[in-house]
Amino acid sequence: MVLMAQPVSVHAGQVSFVVANRGWRTHELVVLPLAQGASAGQRAPGPDGKVDEAGSLGDASSSCAAGTGEGIASGALGWVTVTLAPGRYERVCNLTNHYANGMRQELDVSA
Repeated sequence: MVLMAQPVSVHAGQVSFVVANRGWRTHELVVLPLAQGASAGQRAPGPDGKVDEAGSLGDASSSCAAGTGEGIASGALGWVTVTLAPGRYERVCNLTNHYANGMRQELDVSA
């Protein structure tokens, strides 16, 4: 599994993420802040195979719609618009075991 997102850096402010699920499984995209000194991929999944979403700035997990849902079905699109301050963030798929299997990527936000 892999999460491939473009671009890898953006300017602070309102940012829209359009997610195309090109895989055969259901996926989602959650935007999480990275702590100072942390890197993408360092979160520890819990017993449910998911990482803690505390501090989430938003997620795209609805097929052919914006925001939260039950996941983006194979071949469908989902989207979300969030406001990002300068800093580092991690884009993740937080469905069971997807994060641990590589579905995460850092996003750098500049002023």
